[in-house]
Amino acid sequence: MPRRTATPDVRAAGGVVWRVHKGKVEVAIVHRPRYDDWSLPKGKLLVGESELSAAVREVEEELGSRVTVSRRIGTISYDAASARKTVTYWVMRHVDGEFAPGDEVDEVAWLRPKAAREHLTYYVDRRIMSDFVAVPIPDSVVVLVRHARAGKRSEWPGDDAERPLDPAGAAQARRLTPLLAHFGPDRIAAADLTRCVQTVAPLADQLGLKVRTDHVFADDAFHRAPSATEDAVLALAKPGRVSVVCSQGSTIPGLVERLGRGVVPSDTRKGAFWVLSVVDGNVVCTDYYEDALG
Repeated sequence: MPRRTATPDVRAAGGVVWRVHKGKVEVAIVHRPRYDDWSLPKGKLLVGESELSAAVREVEEELGSRVTVSRRIGTISYDAASARKTVTYWVMRHVDGEFAPGDEVDEVAWLRPKAAREHLTYYVDRRIMSDFVAVPIPDSVVVLVRHARAGKRSEWPGDDAERPLDPAGAAQARRLTPLLAHFGPDRIAAADLTRCVQTVAPLADQLGLKVRTDHVFADDAFHRAPSATEDAVLALAKPGRVSVVCSQGSTIPGLVERLGRGVVPSDTRKGAFWVLSVVDGNVVCTDYYEDALG
């Protein structure tokens, strides 16, 4: 069992968990009997745990909720009793699960966002709730993954399209799998290159999905007709759908720049990924992750 971190600077993660009840969006806040306060669900990272995985785990522990993640809301820092605490929050949709009272959390309230904000005890939590309200809840998510490490092209004797992941890349693909799974993908696509397919194959196996290959996601296709690749990505962004697309080092940052409302990525490292939160076919938020690089 992993040990909890014990450093002067405490890192934690949590979420604004939402559901639709009787046609209205509600969010969950929790009561902690130890402090007699109302807060957003959150908790400390375990040793070696990513912020994203910690956020999902803590929400499940405190709310009993199985969730899917979309946009990263932001990070707040404040002075706790004995350390400086930094907490990162995500927007999370409640999928299923039931709350069970415990020692850490004895009550959960599902409230409309404005009422929840007013009911929260701390200003920092109210600020996160304000940030949640400021951006529409995504109706679709597209995750753009740059393929994992695949050795040097100059050292591969065969067709470059068939160049496989090297051992470090295979390890990256395994580390990517639980992170990508937090977003709840129901479709997986990749450029028709062995290294792109192999990067998302462990995710497809875990979720029982097939990897759909399309040359439109390859670098040479993007260079010839970037609008066609952009259209192919937007075609995946249908309401209620979550798609993972694995591509290459020019296509991924190029798509982010074209779709990301002025975002100009300086680089996207191998095994890293971007999450595009989409509302009515428009990207409202872009988030970059390097957690799986190792």
